[in-house]
Amino acid sequence: MKITDNEFLLLRDYIEENCGICLNKDKAYLLENRLVHFIEEFKCKDFSEFYYILKTSNRKDLKDKILDAMTTNETLWFRDAHPYAILKEKILPSFAKEIKAGTRDKIKIWSAASSTGQEPYSLAITVRDFCMGQDVIKKDMVKIVATDISDSSLAKAKAGKYDAVAMNRGITPEQLNKFFTKEGMTHTINQDIRDMVNFQKFNLQDNPIALEPHFDLVFMRYVAIYFSDEFKKGLYSRLARVLTPKGFLVIGAVETLRGVSEDFDMLSHAGGLYYQCKR
Repeated sequence: MKITDNEFLLLRDYIEENCGICLNKDKAYLLENRLVHFIEEFKCKDFSEFYYILKTSNRKDLKDKILDAMTTNETLWFRDAHPYAILKEKILPSFAKEIKAGTRDKIKIWSAASSTGQEPYSLAITVRDFCMGQDVIKKDMVKIVATDISDSSLAKAKAGKYDAVAMNRGITPEQLNKFFTKEGMTHTINQDIRDMVNFQKFNLQDNPIALEPHFDLVFMRYVAIYFSDEFKKGLYSRLARVLTPKGFLVIGAVETLRGVSEDFDMLSHAGGLYYQCKR
C-alpha cells in the first residue's frame, strides 16, 4: 500500500511532535515500510484511517509501538573506537585527578539513545578496565544511566544477550572471552558489567534533569542527526544545563555542534573529537 503525500505529512508531523525525529519528503518510503504492518493489523483501508485511529485512541502502547517502529537501532560495540580511547586516556584520568584532590567522589555517565545496549556496556567495560589499572577510581564510584525511547531495544539491552551477528560487530576475541558467557548460540554479558548500567526509558524531548540533576559525561552519538536544527539547539542547551561544570559530551563522528550550540569547547584526542562544557 502506497502512502499519499498528505498522509506522509500527517504521520511525519505526529512522529516529530512525539519523539523529535524529522523526516524529509524523500523518507516517505521509510515511513511507509515501517508502518505498513499496522495498516494490516488494524485492517485499515489506507494510512489516513490509521492516522485517525492513532490520534483518537487512548492506547499509550500504540503510540509506543509507532515510535519503536520508527527508531533506528543501528549500533555496535566500541563504535568508532576513538570515543573509548578518549574516555580511557583523557576523561577518566581527569576525573581521577579530581578524586585524588578531594574535589570529586563519584562519576555519573549518561548513554543517551542507547539502543540494544552495546554502547553503555562498552562504556562499562572501558571503565572497568581503567579501574583495574589504577587505585583511585573504584568501580562503585561510577554510575552509568542508559536511556532509549524504544521498549523493544531496552528489553534486549537489559537482557544482555546477543547473537553471533551482534558479537561480530566490534568485540575482540579477548573481550568476548573476558566479559561474556556463551549459552548455545547466544553470548550473555557478565553480571558484573550488567550491574554497572541502569537502563531507563526516556524521550529526548524531555528534561534530562528528571533522570539525574547532573552528569559528568554524556555520550549522545548518532541520534541528533535525525532531528531538526531547531530541536538540536534545544537539546544541546538542555545537555549543557544538565552537565556538571566542565563536564564532557561525546557525539557521533559525522556530527557537529557548529551552528547549533556555543555552550561547548571542542577538544581532540586519538583521532577523534569531544566537547567540554564552557561553564
